Amino acid sequence: MKPGKVFLVGAGPGDVRLITVKGLEAIQQAEVILYDRLANPKLLEYAPGDCELIYCGKLPDRHILRQESINDLLVVKALEGKIVVRLKGGDPGVFGRVGEEAAALAENQIPFEIVPGISSGMAAPLYAGIPVTHREYAESFAVVTAHDQSKDGKPLLDWEGLARGVDTIAFYMGVGNLPFICENLMKYGKPADTPVILIQWGTFGRQKTLQGSLMNISSKAVEEQFSNPSIILVGNVISLREKLSWFEKKPLYGRQVLLARTDCGESKLAKELMDQGADVIEFPKWKKTMMPIKHEVVEQLSTYEKILFSSQESVNEFFKAVFEHGVDIRKITAEFFGLSVKTIKALSERGLMANLAEEMQPSGRLLVVGDDYLFKNELEYTFRFGTFDKWVTSQKRMDPQFFPIFKRMLEEADVNTMIFPCKASVELFKAGLKECGIDSSELLKSLPIVCMGEQTWKAVEVAGLKPAGMPEKATKEALVEYLTKNVVRM
Repeated sequence: MKPGKVFLVGAGPGDVRLITVKGLEAIQQAEVILYDRLANPKLLEYAPGDCELIYCGKLPDRHILRQESINDLLVVKALEGKIVVRLKGGDPGVFGRVGEEAAALAENQIPFEIVPGISSGMAAPLYAGIPVTHREYAESFAVVTAHDQSKDGKPLLDWEGLARGVDTIAFYMGVGNLPFICENLMKYGKPADTPVILIQWGTFGRQKTLQGSLMNISSKAVEEQFSNPSIILVGNVISLREKLSWFEKKPLYGRQVLLARTDCGESKLAKELMDQGADVIEFPKWKKTMMPIKHEVVEQLSTYEKILFSSQESVNEFFKAVFEHGVDIRKITAEFFGLSVKTIKALSERGLMANLAEEMQPSGRLLVVGDDYLFKNELEYTFRFGTFDKWVTSQKRMDPQFFPIFKRMLEEADVNTMIFPCKASVELFKAGLKECGIDSSELLKSLPIVCMGEQTWKAVEVAGLKPAGMPEKATKEALVEYLTKNVVRM
C-alpha cells in the first residue's frame, strides 16, 4: 500500500483564528489528527466528520502518550495510507519536538510537510500589548524553555549570556521555576527592577497577566496562585504595555461562555462573541448526514399551503434539494413559517417573507421541514400544529469523540456565563450533557443563564433551570450589549 502523508502543523497560541491558512487546509482534509493539550480543541471541529482524533496531550502531572509512542503512531497511521495531521500548540519548531517526529517519518520514507505556526512567545506578549522588540527598548529577543529538568529539576542555561546579551527574554512554561529564573538573571547582571510579566493562556479570552519585577514577581505569583500554561516575559519593553494594551479592552474580555449549540458548525453568534473578546465553548458537537429526498414529496411541493422550517439549517438544506431536483421555486405558493427568529432571517436572506410558527393558522395542508432530531418530538408538533407531512432533510447525531474534549475544555476554563440561543437548544444541550455523563443541574447551578428570547426563557424554566437575564432583542448585537452592561468579575 502506498503510504499516506503527514502534516506537522502549528496550531498557533490559542486564539483559533491565529492558525495559518495552510494549517487549516491540512485539518480540513485530515483522516487522523494527533493533537496536543495546548492546541485549541475548537480547531478539531474543522476536521471531516469521520476523522479519527487522538489525544497526545501532556498534563502537568502525567503524560498521555510518550514521544516515542507518538512517533510510532504517526508512522503506523501514515503506512495505512491515511492523511495524518500532527497538531501542536504554537509553532512546531519552537520546543515542539517536531525534529524528532520528522526524523521518524523520514526514516520510514513517509512524505511529510511542516507547517509553521505563530509561537506563543511572540503572540501572548502582543495580546498583552507588548512587542518583543522596539527601537528604543529592545533590539534582541530570545525564547527559552524553562521547564527542562536539566539539573536538579532546574533549567541548565547560559545565564550570563541571557542576562547581559538579550534585551527581551520569553521563558516557556516556567512558573514552577520562577524564583530560580529571577535569581539567576539578577546574579548575572539583570537589574532587580527589570520589568517582568506573566501571561497565562495568552490570546484566549481567559488570558490573565501578572506584572512585577525580577525582585518581586515570584512572591506575587505565589500570592495570586499563578500557574502554567504561561509565558514569562522579561525586559524593559514591558513598559510599553500601559500605552499599547488592546485585547483586555475588548467589551467581553473575561467572559468565558458556554454556548448551547443546535447546528453542526460554528455559529455566527459564537464568532461575534469571540470577536468581542470572549472565550466560547460550544456544545454539543453534531455530525450530520444528508438524507435522500423522497420523490413524491418534491412532486407535491406546489400542493402545500404552509411550509414550516425548524431551523436555519433546514432552510438551506431544503432549497439546496429543491434546486438539485430542478423544481421551479415559483410553483411553491405556500406561506413560509419558522420556529425561531434565526430561521425567519434565513428565509428573508433568500428574499422570502415568513412569520413565526405561533402566527400560523390551524387550517391548510402543512409540510414541516427539519432534521431527524426534530421529529423525535413528533407528538409535540402534532399537538401544536395538527396533521402534517414531514421532510427529513438530514440525520443529526452527537459526536461522541468530542465528549472527552468537552470535559477537558471545561476543566481548563472557568466558565462564567451560560447562553441558550433558542428554545430548541435547551433540551438538546441537556441531552448532550447526559450522554457526556455530566449533571446539567450541577454544572449550571452557579452560572448566570442568558436566554435569547421569551420562548427560550420559558424552555429554560420548563427544564428546571433558573434564567438570569435576556437581551432586549434575540440578536447577536443585542446579546453583546447585554453582556457588556452586565459585567462579570474575574
